[in-house]
Amino acid sequence: MAVVLRLARAGAKKKPYYHVVATDSRNPRDGKFIEAVGAYDPNQNPAKVEFDAERLEHWLKAGATPSETVGELIKRHKRAAAAKPTA
Repeated sequence: MAVVLRLARAGAKKKPYYHVVATDSRNPRDGKFIEAVGAYDPNQNPAKVEFDAERLEHWLKAGATPSETVGELIKRHKRAAAAKPTA
């Protein structure tokens, strides 16, 4: 079973909201998934990206392959986390 981290669409018509999920690569986009590891809301300005960092690292270490879009979201999230000043 090849595990993939990808987006599963939710939300209303013309107002998308996505869950970042770990799923078998053979499952359909919005079908059954193993675990939800984050969320992406492109409707907000700037777009909101959230991850459960612990579970995301678990799946990446277990060999899950992020989709092209999820890979970019992970990079963006890490850059934003590094840019935040720690008090």
